[in-house]
Amino acid sequence: MQLFIIFLIIVTLIYVVFIRALLLGWKKVNNFELKGVAPINKFSIIIPFRNEAENLPDLLYSLSNLEYPKSYFEIILVNDESEDTSLQACFRFKQAHPDLTFSIINNKRSTNSPKKDAITTAIASTRFENILTTDADCIIPRKWLQAYNEGFIETKASLLAGPVSFFKGGSTIEKFLNYLNAFQDLDFMSLQAAGIGAFGLKRPFMCNAANMCYKKEAFLTADGYCGNSNISGGDDVFLLQKFTELNYPVSYLKSEAAIVKTKPQLSLESLFSQRIRWAAKAPAYKSGFAKLLGVIVFLMNLILIVTIAFALFEVIHFQFLLFSFALKFTADLSLLYVSAKFFRKKMVLSHYLWSSLLYPFFSTSVAVASLFSGFQWKGRSFKK
Repeated sequence: MQLFIIFLIIVTLIYVVFIRALLLGWKKVNNFELKGVAPINKFSIIIPFRNEAENLPDLLYSLSNLEYPKSYFEIILVNDESEDTSLQACFRFKQAHPDLTFSIINNKRSTNSPKKDAITTAIASTRFENILTTDADCIIPRKWLQAYNEGFIETKASLLAGPVSFFKGGSTIEKFLNYLNAFQDLDFMSLQAAGIGAFGLKRPFMCNAANMCYKKEAFLTADGYCGNSNISGGDDVFLLQKFTELNYPVSYLKSEAAIVKTKPQLSLESLFSQRIRWAAKAPAYKSGFAKLLGVIVFLMNLILIVTIAFALFEVIHFQFLLFSFALKFTADLSLLYVSAKFFRKKMVLSHYLWSSLLYPFFSTSVAVASLFSGFQWKGRSFKK
């Protein structure tokens, strides 16, 4: 048991070092303030969709309110075999906004990844150099394109990753949904913080396709998704890691003006399935830093569960459990706080204590399940 205690202490200390490093990386990525620079860059906005009739009107409305010259961007919607009234929603919007350059095309499937196929299909018909992607269940800020315009001018990057946040959830009648939304908010903010921190450490490995932009020439030169098209997800992280591997300049657009809002999951089952989908691509990561961080996070959560069991059965003293949990709790909180401050969600931290108690069980379950089981996504089943 002495060896277990030593292992517990070592894993905890390594975990804390990694979190502190990510916090340092976060601080190295400066907040990006818009300066009102004249529009220079032109954008092709690509939005794959499947059965999104409920969400598309809100997304399209937000796109119609973009404060950017309409001749400087185009919107390409890619229909991935929708079975609802998504297409009708798109056509209604197109008719109501003849001033926008707007096209609706069908996905051409060629790989195991519908979304990568959709983006590749759209890129083939784009008019502009900057490829900007988002999801059909998102809301776009008015200064979105202006933020990317100034971001590219300042950084000269081949890829810019942007921030994503959940809608601010008001209280609902169902208390469980309130807690579920808060849990997701904290989890998602921690992922955003880790991703931004890695950019600051010059070890970028994670971004979100709901808000990322890259040069078409770089995408084509890198041969797009070739090498990972057999993996259903990862149209964002694998492209980022490929660009990094090829030494293309990448950067993070840490700007409030660029925050894209998306919807949280409405049930524990859908949340679990979503997280399995996200975790399933981790074994294919090429970033050594990402793999090492993933292993440390998994070991930290797993060893906490084992320590809880040992403490309950009086195999070890509770003080070792408290030592490990307290260090993890304070390290995570320090990173979450800066993330919550940036996304203006400090009130969500009131749910941090109970979430931190549940998170090791949730995270470990997702990690183990992602190794052995498939998942459901957009009405499709994907096997391991």
